[in-house]
Amino acid sequence: MAVIHLEPFYQYVESKSSLILSTEEKLLIDAAFKRKHLRKRQYLLQEGDVCKYMSFFIKGSGRMYAVNDKGQEHTVRFGIENWWLGDFESYNFNTPSLYNIEVLEDSDVLMIEHIKMQRLIATIPAIDLMIKEIDRKGTVATQKRIHSSISLSAEERYDSLINMYPEFLNRFSQSMIASYLGISPETLSRIRKNLLKK
Repeated sequence: MAVIHLEPFYQYVESKSSLILSTEEKLLIDAAFKRKHLRKRQYLLQEGDVCKYMSFFIKGSGRMYAVNDKGQEHTVRFGIENWWLGDFESYNFNTPSLYNIEVLEDSDVLMIEHIKMQRLIATIPAIDLMIKEIDRKGTVATQKRIHSSISLSAEERYDSLINMYPEFLNRFSQSMIASYLGISPETLSRIRKNLLKK
């Protein structure tokens, strides 16, 4: 099995924190993370389980979704390279998750337990700053998502998504994108046809 290198993660930490990691700090990070290679359709988390790890994608992609009582899937988040996936509520409060996290391509991920992440935050200034930056951007993204879902039409939501994350169209199925936007696959199909006509 191929070795999963942490270099992309070190670069990610440095770019988010604007600090350079020392060799000692890299060794501490290396020791805190578990590396895992996952095949397409494997699960990082299943509904009802506690989210024990936050997962950082070195390679590949995944999605976090809930299933309602009618069996319909609602995609809450996607994850691609240099993104995190995990149920923040379950991870931080040790509660059973409402979500499934499924790997959509063969993926290499770095996984960290809550207690180990807290130790890194307390020990390595760059990790502390990285988390603060993720939280800041995450709050803004959540606010935009809520605004989009209550204020924008289906066409505007789709337009906003493809402007922000054009790579999603090549990496995720139409039904997954529709469930992320809160619309039916048929509506999404119609929107895409109308855009092609324009």
